[in-house]
Amino acid sequence: MKIVVVLLMLFIAASLLSAGFFLVRDQGKSDRTVRALTVRIVLSWCVFALLMLGHYFGLIGERLG
Repeated sequence: MKIVVVLLMLFIAASLLSAGFFLVRDQGKSDRTVRALTVRIVLSWCVFALLMLGHYFGLIGERLG
């Protein structure tokens, strides 16, 4: 579970960096920035849903002590 979340977070960071790169390179003349940011939002929702499901099914527990 931890590995999947970390990988998704890395993909989110990569998507954000590519959006910044496309913003600077294309100077707002293409929609590649919008697509990269859309991918970032979808991945963020996936991480959120995965964490909620993991907590619901007991894969992510509380640490006591």
